[in-house]
Amino acid sequence: MGSEDVLSRVKRSGRVSAEDVLEARRAVYGSDGRIDPGEIEALFRIDEAADDSDPAWPALLTEAGVDYLVHQVAPRGYIDAANADWLMARIDRDGAVKTATELELLVKVLEASRSSPPELVRYALRQIQRAVVHGDGPLAAGGRPEPGRVNREEADLLRRILYAFGGDDGIAVPRAEAEVLFDINDAVAGADNDPAWTDLFVKAVTNCIMAASGYVVPTREVALHREEWLDAPATGVGGFFARMASGGLHGVLAAYRAPADEDEWAARNARVDAAIADAEAVTDGEAAWLADRIGRDGHLHEAEKALLRLIANEGREIHPVLAPLMAKAA
Repeated sequence: MGSEDVLSRVKRSGRVSAEDVLEARRAVYGSDGRIDPGEIEALFRIDEAADDSDPAWPALLTEAGVDYLVHQVAPRGYIDAANADWLMARIDRDGAVKTATELELLVKVLEASRSSPPELVRYALRQIQRAVVHGDGPLAAGGRPEPGRVNREEADLLRRILYAFGGDDGIAVPRAEAEVLFDINDAVAGADNDPAWTDLFVKAVTNCIMAASGYVVPTREVALHREEWLDAPATGVGGFFARMASGGLHGVLAAYRAPADEDEWAARNARVDAAIADAEAVTDGEAAWLADRIGRDGHLHEAEKALLRLIANEGREIHPVLAPLMAKAA
């Protein structure tokens, strides 16, 4: 009895039962808790053969997938380019992740790893874009996505991916990821989007601009230096995003400069404190990128207006390139 027996039953019935999940768990984890490539492959095949499953099934696949890719395969704790390529090739069909459970696994791998290649992060973001724009991909199961608008589930998934510390950029949102958000925003202009979308869009792009302005942000290595600091309610990564969410541009600034009881973090903030005024200003390069990106489809959308108003109201100066857009957004 084992995963192959479970696979045979699922192919006949189309469903992963609770008993199947238990049998697959015993087969995969066995007595030593180690997972070999054949065992993780069997789990993928079971998932792709099922039309329905017991609630325990997604938990098993995602748990085993994270254990295998993040905690067992070298380099442990990280997703390197080779492992990222393997995962994308294994779960992809014509640019879309095959199942909703595999999409959840992808997101959990990003969340669990200390760093991941930027290509893997963008691949995950593009899955949500497919659901938003075309209504296809793994999120289309059960008719959940509504093409042409961002619902709360999709906004929450985007937030999880963006805050999964993909790549070596740490907390900062790199421009390539911000570009995906702009693509989504262009596609949902005028739609009745969940308010969480505008909130995420504005804060993520602001975060990108701040990093491009030269403000030093903590890498994941620094942020995770102490587990108790990570879990502390007023400091650490959780505190960072709580402060960032509390306001606009100055909320982001306050999050970067807030003192922490981690010496290295505090020292980094002290070294760049004198540069805060410069960080508040939008540079030539940022202004050119924003102007091109915002005006690319010839329309100024509500989320983009919110972004421009935030920069206008809270930024120290307005770049001349952005002045015409600011006037339209006012």
